[in-house]
Amino acid sequence: MNEQRTRSWVARRGLGVGLIALFAVVACSGAATPTAAPSADPTRDKLAQVLARGTLVLWTDPDYAPQSFAVPEASRLATTKCAPNQMTAPEVSGYDAEVGKLVAAALGVEPCFVTAPFDQVIAGGWGDHWDIAWASGALSADRMQQLYMTQPYYSTPANFFVRADSPYQKPSDLDGKKIGACSGCTHELYLKGTLALPGESLTPAVQDPQIVTYASETPGYEDLAAGTIDAFLSSQTVGLAAIADGKPLRMLEPAAFFTQKTGYVDRALTLDPVAFLDRIDSTISDLHAQGKLKALSMQFFGADLASAAAAFDLASVGQKVP
Repeated sequence: MNEQRTRSWVARRGLGVGLIALFAVVACSGAATPTAAPSADPTRDKLAQVLARGTLVLWTDPDYAPQSFAVPEASRLATTKCAPNQMTAPEVSGYDAEVGKLVAAALGVEPCFVTAPFDQVIAGGWGDHWDIAWASGALSADRMQQLYMTQPYYSTPANFFVRADSPYQKPSDLDGKKIGACSGCTHELYLKGTLALPGESLTPAVQDPQIVTYASETPGYEDLAAGTIDAFLSSQTVGLAAIADGKPLRMLEPAAFFTQKTGYVDRALTLDPVAFLDRIDSTISDLHAQGKLKALSMQFFGADLASAAAAFDLASVGQKVP
C-alpha cells in the first residue's frame, strides 16, 4: 500500500463501516444448501468430510473488528447444522468472517464458527475442532512448519503506532523503547529480528526494542493509550481500527513490512488435505477474479487490500502438500 492510498484509507474509514457490515450480514445470513454427497471417502479425505458433513467449521475471533466480530443481538439460525457450541452465520461478521461465508457458499455447505486463542491456531494440532482459519494471519516461513498456507485473500502493511501526544515521529525514534506486539505473531518476530517472509528481505526499523507481548492486540492498544508502553506494532488495519474507536493514537510512517494474509489449515490433520486445499485455493482465486474480495475489503477497510493478494504466486513459496 503506498502512502497516498494509506492517507485515502484513513480519510474514508469511519465508524459507519461496522454498521454497513451488520446490515450486510442480516441480509445474507441464510445457510447454504449442501451439494450432493462426495464420491471420495469422508473418513479419509478432508474435502469429502466437509461436504458430507454439510458444514465448514471456521475459526474466528469475535472481538477483532473490522476483521471479525460478534453481531449484537443476532439470532441463531433455527435450521442450522452447526453444533451447539458453534456460532452460525448471522452471529459473526467482519472481513475474515465474510470471506469464510463466501467460501462455504461456493462449497455448498453452511459456515459455522468456533473460537479459541490465536496462539492455538498458529501452533497447529487443532484436533479437527475447526477446518480452516481465516484469521488475518501472515504467510510466513515459520508458520509453514505447522500449517498449510492457502492463496492469500488480502495483504496489509504493518506499522508502529504511538500516542497522539508522543514525541516520536518515525520508527527509528523508537530505538531502545518499550514496544508492544501480539505474542508469537509476525510482529513479535520482526521486533526480535527473526521474521522470515517468503519473497521479502527485511531490515529492522527499530534497534534494541524492549518487547512487551500480549495475547491479542486489544489490551496492547489499551496499554499504549494509557502510556504504559511507548509504541505498538501491528497490522495497519488493527491500529487504524483502534484510532477509529477513539483511542488517542497516531500511526508512524513508513510501514515496517508487508504481509500476505492467508488461510491456515492444520498440517497435523489425519485426513488427506490435497483436494481440500486445491478447492480452497481455486475458490479464493475465483472470488478475487469476481471482485468479491475487493468489494469486502472496501466495505470493511475502506480500501482495496485484496488485489495485491490476488497477484501473489502461492507456488513461489515452495509449500509441500501433504
